[in-house]
Amino acid sequence: MSTLNVALDIMGGDFGPSETVPAAVQALSLLPQLNLILVGNQTCVTPLLRQHSLLNHPRARFVHASQVVGMGDKPIVALRTLKDSSMRVVLDLVKSGAADACVSAGNTGALMAMAKCVLKSLPGVDRPALIKALPTVAGKRTVMLDLGANVSCDADTLLQFAVMGSVVAELVEGIATPRVALLNVGEEEIKGNDLVRHSAELLRQCPAINFTGFIEGDCLFTGQADVIVCDGFVGNVALKTAEGVVRMMGQLAGYPRKKRSFLGLIAGFMLKRRFSYLNPDQYNGASLLGLRGIVVKSHGRAERRALCTAILLAAQEAKHQLPLQIADRLESVFSDRDL
Repeated sequence: MSTLNVALDIMGGDFGPSETVPAAVQALSLLPQLNLILVGNQTCVTPLLRQHSLLNHPRARFVHASQVVGMGDKPIVALRTLKDSSMRVVLDLVKSGAADACVSAGNTGALMAMAKCVLKSLPGVDRPALIKALPTVAGKRTVMLDLGANVSCDADTLLQFAVMGSVVAELVEGIATPRVALLNVGEEEIKGNDLVRHSAELLRQCPAINFTGFIEGDCLFTGQADVIVCDGFVGNVALKTAEGVVRMMGQLAGYPRKKRSFLGLIAGFMLKRRFSYLNPDQYNGASLLGLRGIVVKSHGRAERRALCTAILLAAQEAKHQLPLQIADRLESVFSDRDL
């Protein structure tokens, strides 16, 4: 794919255009193959686009959207009434083929509802899942799903998640034979509820998946597995807990200097340096996997550096034609399973 066309919802997120527009500039400077379609309210953003020299940029164009999905809007209301919102328009651009992928930092529930309605699920996918790459102490990354799209799942759905996660680990993370683990309350085979144990049986029986067993929550960042599978309830709680710990460490490292001793300053500096790889800016962007198009959800509180990371992730997934690869793998796995 010579050019990568990404549609960006510049109205989404806690900071809106003040951060999404500079993020677009940064992404364009980092990736020469990238073309951006900036979607938002023309009246609101034109001065900002002019300020950042995007009105006449050769690799950026603007599409007007008259509505905005608010962070507090209910998904069903947004789906039914906000059909000219910047969030809906970026999805429509992917559906029409004008964009290869889209990015939004807006309302997560609304984005998932709209994406499922507009783009539809791939064949063989019962439920799309949110997937994200987490940093590890080894310097590599582990992909984890589901992170909140489905609060309850059956074993067949978790098997589909494992297949989709393996494709992402192979193509996006460059891991030849990714190790797949189920998140559980213990590593022993007897541990866990019926769902987890049944899912483990299905994964063991699937030759296309390199299943290594169970993994506990304290091993998310150890690099013990390349793909971590769980339902959306468990995944979201685990991820938010980890992010909370990272924020706490950042606050400890940045505690006001006048209230800290010299040793405290040294400890804070070492803490910040030691755990810099956990900076959310470096791994911002969760993909809604299993759709007939690429959708990347940026964190709502993301600033320009983190938003740029999400844009580049969307471009990378477009480069690998991720939905097509996932559809092919699912067809192969489940056709063999039915034999």
